[in-house]
Amino acid sequence: MLKWIQNQKISTTLTVLDVLPSTKLVTSVKFPDYNAGKVEVQYFHDHATFAAAVGMKPSPVVDFSLVVGPKGLAFGGEAGFDTSSGKFTKYTGGFSVTKPDFHASAILADKGDTIKVSGVYHLDEKQKASAVAEFTRKLSTNENTLTVGGLYTVDPQTAVKARLNNTGKLAALLQHEVKPKSLLTISGEFDTKALDRAPKFGLSLALKP
Repeated sequence: MLKWIQNQKISTTLTVLDVLPSTKLVTSVKFPDYNAGKVEVQYFHDHATFAAAVGMKPSPVVDFSLVVGPKGLAFGGEAGFDTSSGKFTKYTGGFSVTKPDFHASAILADKGDTIKVSGVYHLDEKQKASAVAEFTRKLSTNENTLTVGGLYTVDPQTAVKARLNNTGKLAALLQHEVKPKSLLTISGEFDTKALDRAPKFGLSLALKP
């Protein structure tokens, strides 16, 4: 793929499939800024996925991720390593469990500083109504955030979502697919602990050809 971008730059992407079995090689280059390019290798298997990306500058940042596990259970992680400083720029790990009536996950993020546990439980077989809960703890500040919410699918094109956290923030939105891949979203947020403040409302329309 070749694309002309602003400031008289050219971006090109080359994808090579099956370099090795189940492996894809992706190379992106921007002219004249060669250092902005990168090389990425992706490996796909029924029970494992691995990806690694390396920048083209002299001392690049290396990003890699790995997900393994049988159907319904996954363990994964991602990390970034700066070869110029010899330090990790990021690392995250976690696992998830997926069943017909629920999904649960636990993630250790922000270089081990944030713990996030979340779950979704479907209240009916058609998954039209779901209950959601998420707990986040910031270890460096001892800050805890608990959020509960729900999702209801009115029809295949329309969904309503709502959430409330322990800080008193209540939010809701209505999302409607006006045409395939084009969404109309109406949202609102209200602080139940600051009744003197006016609620916030939003409206957005994302159109795709």
